[in-house]
Amino acid sequence: VTMWVHEEEVDGRKLSEIINTDHENVKYLKGFPIPHNVVAEPDAAKAVKGADILVFVLPHQFLDRLLEQIAPHVDPGAIAVSLVKGHMVIGDGGKSLRTGSQVIAEALGIQGCAVLNGANVAKDVATGSFAEATLGCSQADDRELLTRLFDCPTFSVRSTTDVFGVEMFGGLKNVVALAAGFCDGLGLAASTKAAVLRKGLLEMSALIMAIDPSSRPETVEESCGIADLLTTCYSGRNRLCAEVFARDPSKSWEEIEAELLNGQKLQGPSCCLDVQELIDHHGLREELPLLTAVHGAVTKRITPREVFSTTGFLAEPQPSG
Repeated sequence: VTMWVHEEEVDGRKLSEIINTDHENVKYLKGFPIPHNVVAEPDAAKAVKGADILVFVLPHQFLDRLLEQIAPHVDPGAIAVSLVKGHMVIGDGGKSLRTGSQVIAEALGIQGCAVLNGANVAKDVATGSFAEATLGCSQADDRELLTRLFDCPTFSVRSTTDVFGVEMFGGLKNVVALAAGFCDGLGLAASTKAAVLRKGLLEMSALIMAIDPSSRPETVEESCGIADLLTTCYSGRNRLCAEVFARDPSKSWEEIEAELLNGQKLQGPSCCLDVQELIDHHGLREELPLLTAVHGAVTKRITPREVFSTTGFLAEPQPSG
């Protein structure tokens, strides 16, 4: 298995050399052995040459640049599956949307790109703890092949044809996780955070269905929906950074990212900006008050505390009759 690695130096040694010699990613997954059949390759073009299956696992900020490098070298019959969260190309004020899987398929000239998302934290998977994921794939043969490839006793994979739903939940949950982090940073009650998660789940589902009515409502019940939201809102990096931001809103998101993430990228704030364009285009500010309030806090139009004290996003419409 060839693994493209963004080359960098760690204690005077190249990261790819460390992985291939010591079989450990000491920068991003320290303390966990990497199987000897995994070979780190810093040249992206060489990494994809002759590959039958391409698995994209990288911050969405780097996806476009990577696709430019590898597109001429990908076999036309290759199967692609994306684990990229929150990559959205918004056009014309929210009228058009291209997701990461669509961008990958177009750039590589392949029929389609599957998506794998779910409640699985890297360190938990590395320790062999049980975890789940949802595979969104429109092609039946590819769906069967990829399920057999990823599914194992400690990593359960369920599949669906709802590629759009699986992918959008993977990005939207990072926005809700910011609200969860605000709760933690402000010391709000556990019941308040629970209400945030419930409301966030409803708003995520509503936005997905508004953008693509053909998406399947039951996708929210899969690992990519409710389970991934819970995991991200209690243990993810977006929650952690939002907690710090709530305590000191004078800091920039870039500063917080540099202080806390050891070179990893924060995805919630940038995804939040894209999501708000979609909300505004569809005229859903009133229907999606939590997502809209989080955008206000991220852009410093309101404070994190005002998300909970002035927007009234937790209030439910009163039933008629």
